[in-house]
Amino acid sequence: MKNLTLFGILPIVLVGLFVLGSAIYTVDEVEQVIITQFGKPVGEPVTTAGLKFKIPFVQEVNPIDKRVLEWDGAPSDMPTKDKLYISVDLFARWRIVDPLQYFLRLRDERSAQSRLDDILGSETRNAVAKHELIEIIRTTKDRVPLLDTALGEIVSPSNEQGINMGALVPIEKGRKLVEREIFSAAAEKVGVFGIELLDIRFKRINYNESVRPKIYDRMISERRQIAERFLSEGNGEAARIRGNRVRDLNKIQSEAYRQVEEIRGLADAKATEIYASAYNQNPQAVEFYEFTRTMASYPTIIGDSTTIVLSTDSDLFKFLKGMRPDKE
Repeated sequence: MKNLTLFGILPIVLVGLFVLGSAIYTVDEVEQVIITQFGKPVGEPVTTAGLKFKIPFVQEVNPIDKRVLEWDGAPSDMPTKDKLYISVDLFARWRIVDPLQYFLRLRDERSAQSRLDDILGSETRNAVAKHELIEIIRTTKDRVPLLDTALGEIVSPSNEQGINMGALVPIEKGRKLVEREIFSAAAEKVGVFGIELLDIRFKRINYNESVRPKIYDRMISERRQIAERFLSEGNGEAARIRGNRVRDLNKIQSEAYRQVEEIRGLADAKATEIYASAYNQNPQAVEFYEFTRTMASYPTIIGDSTTIVLSTDSDLFKFLKGMRPDKE
């Protein structure tokens, strides 16, 4: 009799345990739950962790992650405002703040990731197309450029301030503000799905393969222009130095020639003074001086084929008219 009673109670207990197991569920700390009945949500989302109850067999538990989730988009080619195609790789962080709206519209994370691909990709294209490449590459508009030590600054003689070869192209916004534009536009659109967009960032920006050779050619051209500017400034500086050298050399030669002529004049004056003091002592000395000076001038003014016409009163002739030819 007891065995019959035990066999009768045991199935009831097992059924009860099975029904109880179907009615009890647990909510993890990192989850929130939507209860559905015949596929439709019933009641409010369960957001607190712990042991919970539901109608067995009729209601189903749909767990939804409430942690910060990652979206990592695939690199995509898109044009900038200045018609340069770049490859943009973006990532974002998001979380589910309205699980009921999220469940009704998207159901699962896979659908959410797909919708984020569409929205964030579209807003990124719009933002990139409205800005030039320099606006997306530069971090902020207030960034101070670091001068290339190989370039430095060139100082021109006509420009004492010099030419700053490291100056960057002026921008209006910068990458951070472009990211905020994408964030603001996308956050509003994903909000209708019960999703809160927390952050969005550019992971990588690279040139498209088709335009990369053109970019490299432009970089080479810019460096060549810088080199030509260096060369031009160097040639100008060299010409200025050579001009200063010639001017200084002419000045030195002029000063030296003036000093030589002054010394020579003083020497001639001193020699004349010595001659005068030596030959003006008596009439015989003066006559001897005239004779020696005249004789010294003859070899200079008279040659083998020289014909001279002199007056008989000439001082040069007075010593010649008293000369007699040698007797054989």
